[in-house]
Amino acid sequence: MDSRRTDALVAAAALVAITGGTYADLSWTGPLERPLDPAGLTLIVVASLTLAFRRTAPLAAGVVAAAAGVVYYALHYPGVFTSAPALASIYTLAALGRRKAAIWLSLALATGMYGLMAIAEDDPPPGSWMGLLSGWLVAMVVIGELTRHRRAYLRAVEQRAEEAERTREEAALRRAGEERLWIAQELHDSLTHSISVVNVQVTVAMQLLERDPARVRESLAAIKESGHEAMRELRATLGVLRQSEPEEAGLSRLPRLVSRAEGAGLRVAHTVAGTPYALPPEVDRAAYRIAQEALTNVLRHAGAATVTVAVEYDPSKIVLRVENDGEAGTAGPGMGLIGMRERAVAIGGSLTAGPVDDGGFAVRAELPVRVPA
Repeated sequence: MDSRRTDALVAAAALVAITGGTYADLSWTGPLERPLDPAGLTLIVVASLTLAFRRTAPLAAGVVAAAAGVVYYALHYPGVFTSAPALASIYTLAALGRRKAAIWLSLALATGMYGLMAIAEDDPPPGSWMGLLSGWLVAMVVIGELTRHRRAYLRAVEQRAEEAERTREEAALRRAGEERLWIAQELHDSLTHSISVVNVQVTVAMQLLERDPARVRESLAAIKESGHEAMRELRATLGVLRQSEPEEAGLSRLPRLVSRAEGAGLRVAHTVAGTPYALPPEVDRAAYRIAQEALTNVLRHAGAATVTVAVEYDPSKIVLRVENDGEAGTAGPGMGLIGMRERAVAIGGSLTAGPVDDGGFAVRAELPVRVPA
């Protein structure tokens, strides 16, 4: 509706301008001009009104405007402004990408005008403005093409900007999802382990409360240590959310983890093969969390058992194996194995888990030293 209203206003303005310019003798076609009469005014009105349809039906409007201009000039009415609406339609056709239609309409208008000039008794005198018609026709086609290319360029720039904005939004959503997954994994691995240790120690303390009060003290001390460890892990995770630098979890803390598992009643053998070396933070953290979750699963599912935690350093990878000889417990299924496998896969590694031949359960993770980009 806005474009139609605009075109209607343009048509009205063109009618006023063409009529005023004609009566003011602002253009001249030669000494054979006749006075403007109602028929001539009708041709001006028809040509001007075609501008109201130059975008909805540019070719039809251009044909009518060109015909009105040729008839106007053939009847020797004064001025050349009646051809202006036809020029506007030619420009519109070219700007809309209809180049052939614009060229054919230009040829039709030029043929009609110059055909009348060719059969006239006298050549158009110098300064009659008719010699400029061909230049205006070429200019309208060229300007229309330039406008079309500029609009296409601006649309491409807008599309690229929209695509870039959409890409940024998708990247932000992906980063937010990754951060949520990381927080969930950290809380699961750290708090589940600490709570499992506390639960085991509370069970032991309740059983020994009457029979051996001295050992209850040891269980309470282990519970206290587990509580401190859980608080420290939680503060570290919250520190990341506050953009501070928390203490990194890594294999350097594995002896402390083994000690806590032993305090919970497990018999743990910790072995290291190869020469230890500094690992990338992502690999170091993943190895520690996998070992932590594996020990937690032993506490929850296997009951009292002997556990072997073996770390093998290879130049291209590290191999972590956590094996126990306990029996399956009664705890329900959880997300432990899924979380361990996600951590391994996230850094380009792999994790396998399953029962062993002589009883028990084993978790084996291979983590590459170089994390894929």
